[in-house]
Amino acid sequence: MPKLHVRDIDLYYEMTGQGQPLLLIHGLGDSSRSWEKQVPFFSKQYQVVTFDVRGHGQSDKPPGPYSIPLFAEDTAEVIKSLRIAPAHVVGISMGGMIAFQLAATVPDFLKSMVIINSGPAMLVRTFKERWEIFKRLALVRILGMRAIGKVLSQRIFPRPEHETLRKIFVERWAENDKRAYLDSTRALVNWSVAKHLGGIRCPTLVIASDGDYTPVSAKEAYVAKMPHAELAVMSDSHHGVHLEWPEKFNEILMTFLSKQA
Repeated sequence: MPKLHVRDIDLYYEMTGQGQPLLLIHGLGDSSRSWEKQVPFFSKQYQVVTFDVRGHGQSDKPPGPYSIPLFAEDTAEVIKSLRIAPAHVVGISMGGMIAFQLAATVPDFLKSMVIINSGPAMLVRTFKERWEIFKRLALVRILGMRAIGKVLSQRIFPRPEHETLRKIFVERWAENDKRAYLDSTRALVNWSVAKHLGGIRCPTLVIASDGDYTPVSAKEAYVAKMPHAELAVMSDSHHGVHLEWPEKFNEILMTFLSKQA
């Protein structure tokens, strides 16, 4: 079981294939296993690196507080330790936030960036937004990870033919350490690198699902502020688009990466 000792913790990672480095960063409550439809495909041409973010999967889960800058510092240490800079960095959801933080703080580590159903900020301004965060944290404490996984699975994989994806999602979600998940959720709240958007120089692809939690218009707004960014909208898709439509997703990502060689 390969692990890197990064500052105060051990992080689980896997490296597959040869070529330009391609770092894939998973989302909140997930792990490197979520890239199972991408690793075999991209490792034919790239050196694919996946890892479990602090508090997730097979990585250590020390007590919080956690933060997106902390996750990004861990990720930067992974890049340095494996000597893969500059890398193509791909992040979904929370992983996209980590990628944005890397682009803002260690831009030389990125050859290109791909953001999937994510954004450069999660500012909680309204009572409704605060209530949603409080409700999510309270439900996790009261109902536990499996129950929350069942609810989320219906939102992320809503169609009848997604039954297998829903079952896998629930089983994996139930494996989360509740305390680490709560610490990770709090890490997202009121984080922002929005003021850095105009200074992000690396080529960037933003992949947006038309059925994601946040509307396509939100992605269009921040892409317009980035000098080297483009937007790809995937129709009839939801938050976990890389698992929902892996072939279509892989094709879009490969087309972008091929232009960065």
